[in-house]
Amino acid sequence: MTISRREFTRLTALGLAAHSSLPVLGQAAPKKIGYCIIGLGRIADHHMRGIAQSSTSTITGLVSGHRDKAEKIAAQYGVPKSSIYSYEDMDRIRENKAIDAVVNCLPNSMHAEYTIRSAKAGKHVLCEKPMSATVLEAEDMIAACKANKVKLMIAYRLHYEPITLKTIELIRSGAIGKVQAIDSANGFNIAPGEWRSTHVLAGGGPMMDVGIYSLNATRYLTGEEPVSFTAVATTDKDDPRFQGVEENLAWTTRFPSGAVASCATTYGAQMPGYYKVFGSKGWLEVASFHYDGQRLRASYRADSKAPVTTIDETIPAKDPSQFVAQADHFSRCILEDKTPNTDGQEGLRDMKYIQAIYRAAGITMG
Repeated sequence: MTISRREFTRLTALGLAAHSSLPVLGQAAPKKIGYCIIGLGRIADHHMRGIAQSSTSTITGLVSGHRDKAEKIAAQYGVPKSSIYSYEDMDRIRENKAIDAVVNCLPNSMHAEYTIRSAKAGKHVLCEKPMSATVLEAEDMIAACKANKVKLMIAYRLHYEPITLKTIELIRSGAIGKVQAIDSANGFNIAPGEWRSTHVLAGGGPMMDVGIYSLNATRYLTGEEPVSFTAVATTDKDDPRFQGVEENLAWTTRFPSGAVASCATTYGAQMPGYYKVFGSKGWLEVASFHYDGQRLRASYRADSKAPVTTIDETIPAKDPSQFVAQADHFSRCILEDKTPNTDGQEGLRDMKYIQAIYRAAGITMG
């Protein structure tokens, strides 16, 4: 078969392109950050599925009090049995070079101890929110990570979620004008026997668990830090679910710009998470705070004579996509030696604000 010079040139170019897309012999594959999951409850499942789908991350260790459960999960994610640890011997992760970081999925009151132990073992820490059960614990976590030269990131997954990022961009661009007020709520009807309604494990009630979403949202939406709070809490003392924590809590926040936020949280009723922002040129609303998709609606106009702009955009259920983006961010921070967007200081600020809200409601924190 004979071919023309032009065809020869074309085929040669295609061959070079194909060759360039193949891995170079002897070239190492891109480094993936190895994560050890501490605590194998419900939230850990979201993290593990997210890490498994990440291009920058992989699961290389597990810490659990239930060896049989851990072995089943290890087989699912390709983790060797030698990389399964108990809570008592988890400090041995120091010796495991395949583990670069941990994901702390334990109850709130255990965040500090296991973050500090992980830091002393030389591992970076991605810790679930709320950061801790008290302000002092949060400060100790930051100090331990700094002393051991490891990174600390708090799992505020919505900071890496597309609808949230678009919402922030809309507000910063001035599309809805000056923010005047925010309305937000988040809660659910908690089942009996949940550790989240046990004060010694949770450190507080719905404010610590789901109310923190509204609190954190008012901060990233305004781009400001609160000036003052008012708050009120109520609890049905005859309900055995609420013997150690508040049932309902509502609070208001004032920001330096004059914007005010009104928020509520509960463990006594289904309260689909949302926030609505009212500006001088329009409004926007996002529902929900959940893992399975977000919806943004907005209506605004540049001035009284301009046409109204409307937005109605939904990201469908793609769980665990938010956890993929979160893992990718932390892994890149480790690989590129950068500070995470939601570092320990971000978590500490929320802990201080929760303490202030509890005080305003007459509740002792911790």
